Amino acid sequence: MKTALVLGGTRFFGKNLVQTLLSKGVKVTLATRGKTPDDFGDRVERIFLDRVEKDSVIETTRGRKWDVIFDQICYSSHGAAVAVEAFRHSTSHYVLTSTLSVYGSLEKTCYEEDFDPYKYPISYTRRENISYQEGKRQAEAVFFQKAPFSVTAVRFPIVMGKDDYTDRLRFHVEKIMHEEEIGVPAIEAEMNFISQEEAGEFLVWCAEQKLKGPINACSNGTISLKNLFSYIEQAANKTAKTTSRLTDENSSPYGVDHSWTMSNEKASFWGYSFTNLQDWLPSLIKAFVESEKKVPLS
Repeated sequence: MKTALVLGGTRFFGKNLVQTLLSKGVKVTLATRGKTPDDFGDRVERIFLDRVEKDSVIETTRGRKWDVIFDQICYSSHGAAVAVEAFRHSTSHYVLTSTLSVYGSLEKTCYEEDFDPYKYPISYTRRENISYQEGKRQAEAVFFQKAPFSVTAVRFPIVMGKDDYTDRLRFHVEKIMHEEEIGVPAIEAEMNFISQEEAGEFLVWCAEQKLKGPINACSNGTISLKNLFSYIEQAANKTAKTTSRLTDENSSPYGVDHSWTMSNEKASFWGYSFTNLQDWLPSLIKAFVESEKKVPLS
């Protein structure tokens, strides 16, 4: 891989993806709307387009070719169809960022075969008309059924990191440090996570391997919300206040009603060595706690 186009490389683990590519000497083109600044300077080429408007993507990328295209920002069948048409002659391989959510609420560990995008019925619609889960299902279905290039769909669980603009981990740190209630339906439920650094690295690995089809990616190990809260309690020297009474203000962004886990056996079999969740999660939590201590409690 000598050249790559990245759609959505200016936020969260998209930045780690770009950093990993650059560290490997890949010539990176960053496609953005120009609204989010980045720190890559002259190390990347930038092109400006509207990801969901076919004419914008086609006109901006006409005649261009890349070894691999990474798509961090496809959330619907419409967005996937735009890419399939616009990049028909632009690449031989496509890496789509997908999600554990495509499996729905299976009460078991999720394996790749538990959702088959090759047979899933396609219904063309825009992102604003469907749920996140259905949008990602539809996106996978369009790519695997319609794309003339090979495709990898990387299914991530919740990604954690200091650049998480959704502030999901920070929500729990703030609640515990402010001694406010957190609403959780099942505090013993087990979950998988992956760090933003590993997410970026794994996307690049998939491109290097030219893996075809869906593939799960998560750190080794699971953790319950109870134990996650325990880490925060230890770092903050506070006691978590939890309740099963859920409100808009107290509901945990990690509040699943049963264990929600995935298997990373397929990627491990193909040679990727995942980190252990316990090796990085406690230090990340400590960093969030220290950051919150610098903010005066109201």
